[in-house]
Parts: sequence; C-alpha cells; structure tokens
Amino acid sequence: MAADPNPNKFPVLSYVLSRLPSFTATKSSSPSSSSSSAPAFDVEQPIEIVTQMPHLAHPSVLASMTKAISDVAQTRSILRTLGPRPDHESVDKARAKLSEIEGILSESLNDIAINEGKDEDEDEKKREEMGKDKTVCESILKLDEVHDSYEKLLKEAEERLVRMYESAAVAADEEGVAAVEVNEEVVGILQQALDNRVERVDLSGRKLRLLPEAFGRIQGLLVLDLSNNQLQAIPDSIAGLHDLVELNVSGNILETLPDSIGLLSKLKILNVSTNKLTVLPDSICRCGSLVILDVSFNRLTYLPTNIGSELVNLEKLMIQYNKIRSFPSSIGEMISLTYLDAHFNELQGLPDSFCLLANLEYLNLSSNFSDLIELPISFGDLINLQELDLSNNQIHALPDTFGSLESLTKLNVSQNPLVVPPEEVVKEGAEVVKMYMGKRRISMFEEEEKRKMEEEMEQANAGWLTRTTSKLKTYVTDVSEYLGSGSPRDSYLEQKL
Repeated sequence: MAADPNPNKFPVLSYVLSRLPSFTATKSSSPSSSSSSAPAFDVEQPIEIVTQMPHLAHPSVLASMTKAISDVAQTRSILRTLGPRPDHESVDKARAKLSEIEGILSESLNDIAINEGKDEDEDEKKREEMGKDKTVCESILKLDEVHDSYEKLLKEAEERLVRMYESAAVAADEEGVAAVEVNEEVVGILQQALDNRVERVDLSGRKLRLLPEAFGRIQGLLVLDLSNNQLQAIPDSIAGLHDLVELNVSGNILETLPDSIGLLSKLKILNVSTNKLTVLPDSICRCGSLVILDVSFNRLTYLPTNIGSELVNLEKLMIQYNKIRSFPSSIGEMISLTYLDAHFNELQGLPDSFCLLANLEYLNLSSNFSDLIELPISFGDLINLQELDLSNNQIHALPDTFGSLESLTKLNVSQNPLVVPPEEVVKEGAEVVKMYMGKRRISMFEEEEKRKMEEEMEQANAGWLTRTTSKLKTYVTDVSEYLGSGSPRDSYLEQKL
C-alpha cells in the first residue's frame, strides 16, 4: 500500500508502527490473524533493526515513540481512502492542462464582456466542460500535494524517532575520531587543488560525511570521484565546477541531488548509482552534454518528464534496480541512445514513442516480473537492436513485428509464459525466432489479403446480382405495362379492303 512507510527508507518508523494494534489490524485480512498477539510485519520489514538498535525493544522507549507518531497513523488512514499517488507525468500534464484551461477561461470572460448576449448558451456549455476538466486536474494536483506532505511527515517522524532513540541510547560514536582525521586529509587535498590547478580529484573510499563548500571553487577540475563514502548531501556550490566532465558519487547515502547540478553544462558522465535517491531533480535535464547516466540501485519510481527531449546526446542510460513503473513519453526523443538497462524495476509497459529509439543496440527489460506483460506492436522498428533480454516477465506473445529486428543476434526470453513463439522455436535462438515471427506475419498478411479479396468478391457479386435483378424488374414492369394498356393499332391495317 502506497500509504505504508517504506521500511527500508523509514526503518525506525516502520518498526514502531508495526507494534501499534491499530496499524497491524489493517494489514491483516482474516479475523484470526488480527486477533493474534504477535505483531504483523511487512515482508520487507528489516527485522535486524532491533539488533542494530537494541534500545528499541525497551518498553519505555517504545511507549514514548508510539505517542510521538499519532499524526502519521491518522494521515495514513486518510491516504488509504484517497488512493495511491499519481505518477510524475500525470501531475505535469495536469498542471499544464490547468494552466491552459485558466487561460482559456480568462479569454472567454473577456469575450463575454465584449460580445454580451451572443452565443451565451454555447459559451456556457464550453465553460461547464472546461470546469469539469479543471476539477479533475485540481484533484490530481491536490492528491499529489497530500502525498508529498505525507512524505515530509514521514521524514520528520523518522528524524524525531531517531533523536528520541539517540537520547535514550548511551552508545558512543566510534567513528567520530576517524571522521575528523579524514576531514583533515580532505582539507589538505582541497587546499592543494586550490593552490595548484588540477584536473582530477579522487576522494573515493574515505568515509566522507561532508563535502566542503569550497570544492566549488576549484578551477579547471574535469573529474571528481566521491564514490564509496558516507555522503548524505552534495553542496549547491558544486555548480561552480564549470569545466567538470565526469562526476562519480556512487556508493553513498544520498537521498537527493542539488538542483544546481543542472548548471554543469559540460558534464558528460554522471554516476549516482547505489544511493537512496527517490527522485531526480528536473534540472538534471539541463545537463545537455551528458553521454552516460547511471542512476541504478536507487529508489526511483519515475524519471523526469522532459528527460528524453533534453538529453538528446545521451548514449548510455542505466536505471536497473529501481522501482520505476513507466517511462515518460519523451523517452523516444533520445535519438543518440544505444544502451538501456532497465532490469529489476516495476515497468508496466513501454510508451508508443519507444519505437523511435532507432539507434538502440542493447536493451535489458528483464525481471520486471508480473508487471511487464506485453511489448508494443511497433517494437519491430528498433532496427539496430542487437541484444535483448526479456527474461523473468509475464509476456505471453512477442509482437508480430518482431521479425523486423534484422540486427538482433542475442535474445533471452526465459522465464516467460510464452505461447508465441512456442518453446521449441525459442530454444533454437534469435535467428530462428525472427524467422518464425517473420513467416507468421507474412501468413497473417496473406490471410488478411485473402479475407479482403473474398469480401470484395462477395460485395461485387452482390452488386451484380442487385443490378441484374433491378434490370429484370424494370423489363418485366415495362412489358406488363405494355400488355396491360393494349397493343397499339396500325391505322393502315385497319382500313377496309
């Protein structure tokens, strides 16, 4: 349920809520389970949280924490009634539509003032229709705002509980001294980079928790490696690295990226994999020079709406191991894209624009499990596709255009309930699958043409019969009229001899 806090993101909050009777009762579907004294945990509930934070099991600590999150439990109940959060693209479209409607209504009011009394009924009808559309758009935006507020509420509650736990715990921070020593080393590296022009700075694997703001003042820096640290945030000052070409912040605990990242206009490689990102800032679309973007192993549920129309130079996109449900329709505008890895997500299909990725050579859509059940009929337009992995999905049939994938040499469709093509064909490999699907399509075309010809012949025969019958009826009618009225007499033959 969307209203349930993600136990990986809010471990303490999820644990405490799981101990509340009112919370566990809603998770049970049977009376027997709800009456059980044992608390109900999510499948993903990190049980080891008690091992990591042993004071959570103390009754007094737990009691004080449950009182502190009553607002979360109440809001959660409301959201269960309102429904799941609308996806990012729907919100953007609703916002644009609402702006358009308000503009039209404003112009309409001006027209009414000028042309009072003219076509009032028609204007009123249009206003009513737009009013309904406006209500729908406002509802979508309002629901998104409520969910956004709830996310902030969860974050505040988690922070509140962590502070409460820390005040109750007596364990010392053993990494404090090490962190100070690391920071001193970083300051030395920073000072050296400021005094002497450098093109590359490697601070990977140093247990960094903070990056000094002064890093944004390093002139001429081309490569910055901050991977495998403990960074929770990237300072906005990073926008000062105007010449930066490569940025690696993988293997940290980042939950957000700064909006200022969009000012890195020369950035070609960005690696933010293995973090805790739930969204990418829309400003990332302004990094127009990006060639490689790796956002894998995060918690993303969508990509920015305009990512395709603005990152037209992108060649490699890695989004595997996220929770992305759909691609934005702009994905088809990534005209340079050759490599796309989207396995282990929650993709429910591909947009129609996907077929426009004419330069795509590698595509991995595996392990979207029960969500991915079919491919668009236009899939065969990916004429440069060489490697395709569709394993571990719920695809029953490959699209009829599959035989058009002339460049395809590697294909994996295992762990799918495939009926078309049959299993014995799949075992023979990509070439045989393409040949089978090609013949199948030709056969379907021939059957369709045969059916059309039969229909045309039937229509032609029916038309000939109709015309013949009509002529016959006309002839019979003429003869009947002729005989009924009496034969005309010749005056010469009537003369007496």
